[in-house]
Amino acid sequence: MSASHPTRRSWTLGLAATSLAVALSGCGFELRRPPELPYTRIALVGFPARSPMESALRAALPDSAEVVQSTAQAEVVLTAVDDRTYRIVAASTTAGQVREFRLRVQLKFRLSRPDGRVLLNDTELQRERDLSYTETAALSKQTEEEALLQEMRQDLAQQVLRMLVVAAHKPLPPLPAASAASAP
Repeated sequence: MSASHPTRRSWTLGLAATSLAVALSGCGFELRRPPELPYTRIALVGFPARSPMESALRAALPDSAEVVQSTAQAEVVLTAVDDRTYRIVAASTTAGQVREFRLRVQLKFRLSRPDGRVLLNDTELQRERDLSYTETAALSKQTEEEALLQEMRQDLAQQVLRMLVVAAHKPLPPLPAASAASAP
C-alpha cells in the first residue's frame, strides 16, 4: 500500500494543479504587463548626470518608446524637478551604533508637450523602506541596500509609466498665451 500512496499523491497534485490552471484561465487572470504607452518619442530632462532614477525610467519604457535628446523631437517631455535618494538613521543604540536605516527614493516631475502645454503638474512620488543594520555584516547590508533602492526606483518608474498613460487620455490644455500670441 505504501508503494501506491506516492503515485496517488502525485496524481492528486497533478489534478489539483490542472484544475487551478483551468480556473485561473477561465476568470481572466493574467500577469501584469507594462502599460502600453501612447507615445513613441519621449524626452527625459532635468535629471542629474548618471541618475539611477533616469536609468530605471529608461529600462521601464517599452521597446515601442524611444528616448530622444531634444525636446523638439519628443511627443512628450518628462521633466525631473527633484530626484533624490535619502538614507536616514531610523534607530540606534545608546552607544550610538546604527541599528536601522530608512531608505527613501523621491521623484518630483512634470509632464508636458514640447509646445509648453502641461499634461501633468508637478507630481511627487516616493518610496520608503526600512533596512536593519549590523556592523558585522556591513558588506551584505550594503548589497541589500543597493537591491532595495533599485527595487524602489523600478516601482516608481512603473508608477510614472501608468501616469503617462492616464495623462495621454486627458484633454489637452490650451496653448500658453505666449505661444498662442506668436502663432500666425
